[in-house]
Amino acid sequence: MKQLSLKEIQDKYASGGVSVSSAILRGLQRDPRAGARRLYKVLAKRYEEQKKERNRLDAMLHFERLLWKAGIQHIAGVDEVGMGPLAGPVVAAAVIFPRGVEIDGIDDSKALDEETRKRLQREIHSRASAVAIGVVEVEEIDRINIYRAGIRAMQLALENLPLTPQHILVDSRTIPGFIQPQNSFDKGDGINFSIAAASIVAKVYRDGLMTELDRRYPGYGFAGHKGYATPEHQRAIRELGPCPIHRRSFDYIREICGQYCDLYYSLKEQGYACKSRRELGEWEAKMKAAAESLSINENKKLHLMAGRLWKRMTNAG
Repeated sequence: MKQLSLKEIQDKYASGGVSVSSAILRGLQRDPRAGARRLYKVLAKRYEEQKKERNRLDAMLHFERLLWKAGIQHIAGVDEVGMGPLAGPVVAAAVIFPRGVEIDGIDDSKALDEETRKRLQREIHSRASAVAIGVVEVEEIDRINIYRAGIRAMQLALENLPLTPQHILVDSRTIPGFIQPQNSFDKGDGINFSIAAASIVAKVYRDGLMTELDRRYPGYGFAGHKGYATPEHQRAIRELGPCPIHRRSFDYIREICGQYCDLYYSLKEQGYACKSRRELGEWEAKMKAAAESLSINENKKLHLMAGRLWKRMTNAG
């Protein structure tokens, strides 16, 4: 406090990029000036936010630090994106960081806005020992199914790494074909540093691909929704029909294109029109009675719809 004036302290921490020290807070807390008390309140709040982020980042790096301490240097975090969309490829990324690397703000790519993802993606590339991408196109997705396509994309990402990993960290599954030890984390892109970094790299890369595909196949809005089943995307499919990058193996494409039976669409419309528990119960009985006239997928979708409608009715009181 003796070295810096209040103005100098305020200017130093104005951007939020400098960590607030406990020593500065103690000095401001003891300073009798009104300006010091106001500055203390501002910086004390920021200190708690930074402490929370520090604890979150420490938790995300816990497993890497254990492996680094054991002498394992090349730890690959792997994740895939694009499993749910109706169009476009599945993309996976694999990332290896040097020992001790930390990047503030690393998190599940779905929890970050586009600008933050792009900024972090650039920092990941600049600070990683190795980064690689694996892409599985729509033709292969339709041939081998979406689950296997996700596995294949992660295999490709690992195979494309310029460094051979000694240990693999992966989100929610094990990747076959590798002899290295693997650890699978449920929702790993939100709790593990290397997996989260891979999710960011894969997401930014896939979003770029979908923006390019939007120019090749105009009218579907791929640059905006990235192939996910938004109302805008569904309308475009109904009006224009599927294009070459739509996943024809996805049953929802058939539903959107009106390829289910008329009874299915009628029951679906009637279900959404139900306003009371009595009406919903009567509709559900009618839906079950029609089961033999519907396909397996049509029955499955209507039963799932019934569950959602009952839940919504219960929550509404």
